Amino acid sequence: MTKLQVAIDLLTTEAALDLAAKVSPYVDIIELGTPLIKAEGLKVITAMKSAHPDKLVFADLKTADTGALEAEMAFNAGADLVTVMGAVDDSTIKGAVEAAKKAGKKVVVDTIGVKDRVQRAKEVTAFGVAFVELHAGLDEQAQPGYNVQKLIGEGREAQVPFSIAGGVNLDTIKDVVAAGAAVAVAGGAIYGAQDPAAAAKALKEAITA
Repeated sequence: MTKLQVAIDLLTTEAALDLAAKVSPYVDIIELGTPLIKAEGLKVITAMKSAHPDKLVFADLKTADTGALEAEMAFNAGADLVTVMGAVDDSTIKGAVEAAKKAGKKVVVDTIGVKDRVQRAKEVTAFGVAFVELHAGLDEQAQPGYNVQKLIGEGREAQVPFSIAGGVNLDTIKDVVAAGAAVAVAGGAIYGAQDPAAAAKALKEAITA
């Protein structure tokens, strides 16, 4: 079954923990966004894992170099999953995967900036990553004509384990699930909602329906 991941793009540990406490009954993976980790440091990873030891904690490092080192740092802080950018040299991804193997953790490749996401998804899956995040960042989503259906179609085409991030909400979640996504990533649809817990619950129910 498709897992639900909440992307916490807030800027303080306190706010992140508050949101996670509200939505944790309905999500499988708690993602700490890149701005949050940059603002608060690795300690936010440790704090989140301590508060929710039963959830997978996803450190969205978006690593572009020193893959093994940054992955090891995140894993030591308590992360279960870390991201490496798909546009980087293969050696960076492979280094992170090696660190993950040693730690008993996993690596996810983020495809922001990748021109041919389908081809790259196939390539990096062969390196042993957990799944590939077919991802349109906030800047890309803000462009005229953006539609998450393109990512969903690429997921179907790639035929590898994948997640969808960039416009997942109640209107699109069923298409994400139908495409066979391992993970559906919801950010603004949850943290931007008037009632984040209710929003997360509705998304989870849509997945399991």
